[in-house]
Amino acid sequence: MEYEDQLLKEFLLKKSAQSIALFEDLNATFQQIGKIHVHSTKTMIAFSARINFAYIIQMGKDFIDVVFPFKEVYEDNLCFRKIKPVPGSNDYNHHIRIYAKKDLNEEVRSYMKKAYENGL
Repeated sequence: MEYEDQLLKEFLLKKSAQSIALFEDLNATFQQIGKIHVHSTKTMIAFSARINFAYIIQMGKDFIDVVFPFKEVYEDNLCFRKIKPVPGSNDYNHHIRIYAKKDLNEEVRSYMKKAYENGL
């Protein structure tokens, strides 16, 4: 897949084929939810609508770590590895690790939709 953002292109050059495929699966899933923008910094990839609503904070050889910031804690789930308060904020970062496209299941998609709606 070709990306316009030069920093994103450079960021992905250093990543494994597996983690790039997972990024593309996540991106495609967000595209199904609504119109998004994707951009990168030196250390992460951000997804935004009006504002940023999700971040890939790590791309391992065979996984990606994604964070959704929410105002409330969603403890009753099977998908989040950890939930941590954001210092100096009322947000809680909800961390999920994606190993395969099948990990973007109905539960994860419901949280992706909530995150997207927070970005509008």
